[in-house]
Amino acid sequence: MPAPPALAHPFRAVLIVAVAVFMTSLDNLVVGVALPSIKADLGGSLESLEWTVNAYTLAFAVFLLTGAALGDRFGRKRMFLIGLTLFTASSAAAALAGSVDALIAARALQGLGAAIITPLSLAILADAVPAERRGPAIGLWGAVGGLGVALGPAVGGAVVEGTHWSWIFWLNVPVGLLLLPIAIRGLRESYGEGGRTTPIDRPGLVLSTLGLFGLTFGIVRSQELGWGSTTVLVSIGAGLVVLAAFLAWQRRTVAPMLPLRLFRSVPFSATNGLVFAMFFGMFGSIFLLGQFFQIAQGMGPLEAGLRTLPWTGMPVLVAPIAGILADRIGARPLLTVGMALQSAGLVWLAAVVSVDASYGSLVVPFVLSGAGMGMVIAPVTGAVLAAAPVALAGKASGATNAIRETGGVFGVAVLATVFASSGSYVSPEAFTDGLRAAVPVGAAVLAVGALVGLLTPGRRPVALPEVLRAEDAAGDAAREHADDALDGATPGPSRPALERV
Repeated sequence: MPAPPALAHPFRAVLIVAVAVFMTSLDNLVVGVALPSIKADLGGSLESLEWTVNAYTLAFAVFLLTGAALGDRFGRKRMFLIGLTLFTASSAAAALAGSVDALIAARALQGLGAAIITPLSLAILADAVPAERRGPAIGLWGAVGGLGVALGPAVGGAVVEGTHWSWIFWLNVPVGLLLLPIAIRGLRESYGEGGRTTPIDRPGLVLSTLGLFGLTFGIVRSQELGWGSTTVLVSIGAGLVVLAAFLAWQRRTVAPMLPLRLFRSVPFSATNGLVFAMFFGMFGSIFLLGQFFQIAQGMGPLEAGLRTLPWTGMPVLVAPIAGILADRIGARPLLTVGMALQSAGLVWLAAVVSVDASYGSLVVPFVLSGAGMGMVIAPVTGAVLAAAPVALAGKASGATNAIRETGGVFGVAVLATVFASSGSYVSPEAFTDGLRAAVPVGAAVLAVGALVGLLTPGRRPVALPEVLRAEDAAGDAAREHADDALDGATPGPSRPALERV
């Protein structure tokens, strides 16, 4: 089978997928500050409007594994374009929504599009960029995604104060329309481990979707109903049971959508544990600290969003440098130190935060936490790719992103529960009391993540288990003959084992 044509400029592919990930990252946080304006325009209770945030998070978390699996089977470029089209169209639908229900439905479709884009963007990057240049490429990818997170509150605040809330969603439309033709010409097609001959794991798709939905839905509802609610307990319990059935099925099926053999690698498992801890600790804390300036200090949405930039903006500066350093010194020291810095920053913030705290007293711990995030974002992505064959990059990325989103949802729910036990939204003082109780919990989880970081990949490439390498080599030979048959070519000699990161 002839090799696919190489890209003339591999970093063109990196820029394409990075811009797409920027849009999906921006929309994760951009809506929160606009909820009062949306309520004034569309009506509905604030609780119902919170589903404009939750619908996106829920769809995103639930369909990440599905998006990766479909890309591996039908083509990563093809599915990436479908995800980008869906995300752009649903952004326009959200902007045009005339009711809360229509907005929630559009946000769910946005989350589905983002769930296709995100894991496949990393798989496309791994396929397009040579191994020796992936460190800076992953750093750029992580920095641009971090920029979306950083600008989310500020962009949302600027839109709310300067124009109509619908422009939060209209902003995506011209970017998506411009990016689509560029992606069609600038990306090449690639497939996963089984290529075009692998059957779809339909039972796996159904079980993973239902299991992740039950788990995530229960966590999201816990913020309103409490952890002891029957709805929450039944939803989480059913989700865990279905996910256990999914894992059991993945052990039996010939073509699993989540190859469990990836988790035989201690560095891969440790890296995913670290990802969970980071998003648990940081997103749970950002959720509360992002409201501090508005609720405790009476600022507007734009000013509050801008004041968080020393924290959320630091990854944009640090992540590219960390990506380069990871190639030279390995991911482990960066991941360990980065998690420790985030934990230290949160401990510092919990110690100094008060109703009358000066902004200057918060800047240094903000910078410390943000720098720690930047030290983790790029190396952790490279560590995931380093612990998986290139052919499994999409599935590995899908699994990691699902774990990441679950960690973020868990973090917000758990820290909100701790907050409610010690404080409330009744007054600035009550909010600050709850904040001081919740943030150390996030710091503790990040500290555990720093210890887990000691098991992540070191300087040398990860040595996958011998059985995994043997399975990959056998799979390469089978796929070579299958692809030759599909192309009408005479089967040639087996390719070498797939390049590893």
